[in-house]
Amino acid sequence: MRSLTCAQVREVDRLAIETLGIPGVVLMENAGRSAAAVVAGMLRRDLGVAPSDARVAIVCGAGNNGGDGYVMARHLANRGVSVKVFATRSPQSLRGDARAHAAIVERMALPLSRCFEATGIESVAAHWDEAHVLVDALLGTGFKGPVRNPILAAIHRINAGKARRIVAVDIPSGMDGDTGRAEHGAVRADATVTFVAPKQGFSNPEARPLLGRVLVRGIGAPPWLVERAAGA
Repeated sequence: MRSLTCAQVREVDRLAIETLGIPGVVLMENAGRSAAAVVAGMLRRDLGVAPSDARVAIVCGAGNNGGDGYVMARHLANRGVSVKVFATRSPQSLRGDARAHAAIVERMALPLSRCFEATGIESVAAHWDEAHVLVDALLGTGFKGPVRNPILAAIHRINAGKARRIVAVDIPSGMDGDTGRAEHGAVRADATVTFVAPKQGFSNPEARPLLGRVLVRGIGAPPWLVERAAGA
């Protein structure tokens, strides 16, 4: 499968919304649901844990990557998994599609802890250590520049933790998707569920220890649209 730049993947989203009329909230639903299925399979096949015995921690950021995490929380909870969500930004401050999915999680009354400051990360990190799977839904392909707290503190604590598996949503937080570099540190994932196509930076040897196993999943856009975006 050909790799795409982050801008090309964003173009897939734009074309799906503007050309086909697929609402962004549906694209996010498709992404989060497919990532949740990967986690459910990992629990069952890799760890041998039944849904009723499984513990999953999902650490959500402020953007669409965090929105994917909120979708995952709902679908995993619907499978009977014990899910806890950890928000590094108030769900009420989110915008657009991410806010819509965060609001659903709130209405479902799923366990949600707010860790908006770097000092608050350690207060919840014991829950991360108890997780069979910890999901990194902090930063996505739109990330550029230095990582700041509380995200930086969360990245360091995830890497230092004891979760059995770490799954990154779309890209390990802190990595530049176009270059594969992580100038200020990035999550070291056991698996990365990336959407539409592998990102260009994934081929950088520096990226491979951070990515783990890369699994590509669709968001509902047809192949011809992806090819059109790739040529943009």
